[in-house]
Amino acid sequence: MTVDIAYEWLFRIALVVLGVSLFSSLLRSIRGPRIADRIVAVNMAGTQTTIIIAILTVMLKEGYLADVALIYTMLSFLAVVLLAKVYLGVYRERQIKEKKEEQANA
Repeated sequence: MTVDIAYEWLFRIALVVLGVSLFSSLLRSIRGPRIADRIVAVNMAGTQTTIIIAILTVMLKEGYLADVALIYTMLSFLAVVLLAKVYLGVYRERQIKEKKEEQANA
């Protein structure tokens, strides 16, 4: 009985800490300063959300939440890969534009 109460408090404290950390990750993904920082913050927020779902799986003793966590992890990974690909495309276009401007000025 005492161990169950200790685990419950541990899980609650972990959820609060992860919630605060998730909020700060979301702020970083909005404020930047660079695109790479935003992409890493989105990835970190996805990981923290997965951990929160996993903790809730153990706390609530609901096995289906583990499946939800796995699906969310896959979607989060795909979103970060898509964001990185878009960022690389924009970066390459910017480099090509700068090279053309340098050649035109030379």
